[in-house]
Amino acid sequence: MIRPVLPGDVSAVARVLLLVPESERLALCRRIFGDAAEAAAHCTLLGRLHPRWGDGSLSAVSRRFALADEPFLDDPEYLSCTRLVLRELAAVLETDREAHARQAGGVKEGRRPPRPGAACP
Repeated sequence: MIRPVLPGDVSAVARVLLLVPESERLALCRRIFGDAAEAAAHCTLLGRLHPRWGDGSLSAVSRRFALADEPFLDDPEYLSCTRLVLRELAAVLETDREAHARQAGGVKEGRRPPRPGAACP
């Protein structure tokens, strides 16, 4: 998944989740995050966009699915979907931080995040 994650990325995933039953949302959210990670790795390794998932952003992956029209933030279902996306994002970021800390022997890496809009990181 390309970082930084922008508000539009969170919104795009939440809009995808709005169109599926609540019981399917967590699995679909995790699939979108996984596909984004795969695309980002593809970009890093090969220097070009993933043929299906694009640049590794959550928005690029989400746009391969049907998206609901963006509702207002006070829509209860949209708010529920947005919370789910943010919880999963927090879990992914925490897992990544722990992995980087292990790789660096407990020292944080000084890597800069890619520029928004960059073709591939």
